[in-house]
Amino acid sequence: MDFTGKWHIYEMELWDEDYFNMEVQAYITIEPDNMGYFQFGLVYGDIDGKIVDYADGKKFEFTWEGTDECDHVFGSGWVRIKEKDLLEGEFRFHLGDSSTFLARRAK
Repeated sequence: MDFTGKWHIYEMELWDEDYFNMEVQAYITIEPDNMGYFQFGLVYGDIDGKIVDYADGKKFEFTWEGTDECDHVFGSGWVRIKEKDLLEGEFRFHLGDSSTFLARRAK
């Protein structure tokens, strides 16, 4: 399973498309060195992760740090390949909201 590349977020549990695509098309990018970055709405940040093997498949689990409307925020999350070129995952804010999301591999 290859998590690397740019993935366009097209659905989020907590926020609608007007919010998560307000500045740019929402995305998460995972680099071959397990680092990356993301942006949805007014939230953007850097990620640091690793691939973890579970009985039901692999997940890319990560911590992240960034900003939300100029406020420093951080948290954790995970992604897994749901089917070819389709990713599902979750962003969690430390002591705050969490939202699942779906993303498609960018062409």
